[in-house]
Amino acid sequence: MAASEPSRHQSLSSPASDDDRPSQIEPYSEKAPSQQEGTSAPDFGPPPDGGLQAWLVVAGGFFAVFASFGWINCIGIFQDYYEQNQLRSYSSSDGPVVGYMTDNYGPRIPILIGSFLHVFGLMMTSLSKGYYQIILSQSICSALGCSFLFYAPIAAAGTWFRRHRAIAFGIITAGSSLGGVVLPIMVNKLVVRVGFGWAMRSVAFLFLGLLVIANVTIKSRLPPPRRKFDIKDFITPFKEMPFLLLTVAGFMLYLGSFLPFNFIIVQAKELGVSNSLAQYLVSIVNAASTFGRLVPAYFGDRIGVFNVMIPLTLLGGIFTLTVWLTAHSTASVIAYAALYGFASGCTLSIVPAMVASFSDVRSIGTRSGALYGVAAIGALIGSPVAGAIVSAENGSFSGLIIFCGVTILAGAVFATMSRQALTGGQWMKKV
Repeated sequence: MAASEPSRHQSLSSPASDDDRPSQIEPYSEKAPSQQEGTSAPDFGPPPDGGLQAWLVVAGGFFAVFASFGWINCIGIFQDYYEQNQLRSYSSSDGPVVGYMTDNYGPRIPILIGSFLHVFGLMMTSLSKGYYQIILSQSICSALGCSFLFYAPIAAAGTWFRRHRAIAFGIITAGSSLGGVVLPIMVNKLVVRVGFGWAMRSVAFLFLGLLVIANVTIKSRLPPPRRKFDIKDFITPFKEMPFLLLTVAGFMLYLGSFLPFNFIIVQAKELGVSNSLAQYLVSIVNAASTFGRLVPAYFGDRIGVFNVMIPLTLLGGIFTLTVWLTAHSTASVIAYAALYGFASGCTLSIVPAMVASFSDVRSIGTRSGALYGVAAIGALIGSPVAGAIVSAENGSFSGLIIFCGVTILAGAVFATMSRQALTGGQWMKKV
């Protein structure tokens, strides 16, 4: 890996066509590890960027992310049950482990483990009576499963796509947005009709069916190298300035970007929005986020993922500090939900494609996991910090909104710095 770094950075200043690569970064090796070391091994060639198996991987990834992060995206509906956002706190913290496992043993094992943990955790949640039981079943067991179900499909899809990688990742992560649209409505209706226990069991059975499809369809194009565990695999990426700056950007974004998902219902009720309408705000955010994941990803493959993500992240911060901060009516809250949903859809989904754009194909899982392991700290402390701000301001949400907007803008700034480190300060490069 270290030996290939100069050639990747040198390629930023040399001409290249879009037919050869998705950005101005030189393509990484697609060869098996033994071939890279000089022994005889097959060359698997460049990714096909399409075909039945490639799109089946994307479809399976969509279902896996629908069942995992789609569930996490509707966490706002549990605000009445939980005082803090424990589920999201655990969702990304296992990224380094899952990413490393996927890179070295393939996606099948992590997806199988994640499927069992997620479905089993939700089934146990349906039987939970005490607060600690909900913590163990939903906030730990189910959420650990969600981690396994997110990173493995992303890493697997990265072996099948290069030129169309951003749109492939966008389709996969759109599963979380669609889940965030459907699941809040589904759970709210089921809780009223059949009670909390059967509502959770119904969701678990739905996820079981979707995850069976994911387990059958998701596989890597390249055989797993099964390397020995080496802690340096997680530390080495942080020696690269573009990766380090992108990681800081991820931390800042995770610190603030989820706050609208978590608090918009509570804040809307404080403004006088009816309870029946407020429950749909999370679905509105996620519906807009679906388009925010697909449309920018399409353009990301053509003009560069950094070039698409940065302006939309800036817009997300600006919308927060202008529209949400000044919202005093139902219409303004709905407008913010739609505007922010679109912008955040790009911000939160395109980061894996940004990591992949300057990573070896066999280390996408490990490097993405390392980045998200740091970013998860932001997700872990974001909601408690925001809640403390609201308490300190005697129930006012103004400080929370300012905190949210500033952290998102800071994330955009660090993403810009990462881009400039990659391009050597050249603003017109496709990256």
